[in-house]
Amino acid sequence: MDQPTAYILCSTPRSGTTLLCDLLAQTGVAGCPNSFFRQKSLQYWADEWALGQGADWQDEDFTAQYFAAMRRAGRGGTGVFGLRLMGADLQFASDWLAQRHPQVLTDADRFAAAFGPLRYIYLSRSDKLAEAVSYIRAEQTGLWHGRPDGSTLEEMPPTLPMGYDATVITARMAELTAFDDAWPRWFEAQGIAPLTLTYEDLAADPKFTLAMVLRHIGQDPALAANTAPGLRKLADQTSADWISRYRNAHPTA
Repeated sequence: MDQPTAYILCSTPRSGTTLLCDLLAQTGVAGCPNSFFRQKSLQYWADEWALGQGADWQDEDFTAQYFAAMRRAGRGGTGVFGLRLMGADLQFASDWLAQRHPQVLTDADRFAAAFGPLRYIYLSRSDKLAEAVSYIRAEQTGLWHGRPDGSTLEEMPPTLPMGYDATVITARMAELTAFDDAWPRWFEAQGIAPLTLTYEDLAADPKFTLAMVLRHIGQDPALAANTAPGLRKLADQTSADWISRYRNAHPTA
């Protein structure tokens, strides 16, 4: 197998990807992975990279500029390109790559055509109830990520009304489960053998998990020792109360 020059971190929201991406960037050898294929963020990235035009992914000129800028940003000054890809963004990425590489027949080969020899990492969260509650709390408060010193790292306008809602939790759990069920099917269909990780293991031992990823992408795992988690856990007593309340009403959750 070719030495990888790129990797894709495949996951779902609230599974620890921001923590892992930050740790990878800290190593100085593993690029600067982010969600460059999130369709709703194309204009943000176009502005961030000063592309100077509207974000029209069906325009060939914009696509060429965007992919060039994406490769630079994802490498972060290193020799390795990093990409975070959520389940909700996979179809859009596939469609855009198919448009850019119409002669290439599979998703895996299109990603390789765009970014070079690849490794894949699959990060999932076993506790879907906790994942759903974390997702909903972020949507309600607008606080998505915070730093260890208590300051805010990422905050957006709230998109859900405050308060416990079992129906919303059930729907979010179903959505996240569907994405987690779809990833292994996609890997199998594409002939991909990813490194499989869990949020729970990452949270328990970030450096050990990072070392596994570095080894998987052809980098020195010892570099994990020089990193430190740049995020704090946002789960609080309200989150715990919601989880307990939901499990009392839905014992199999």
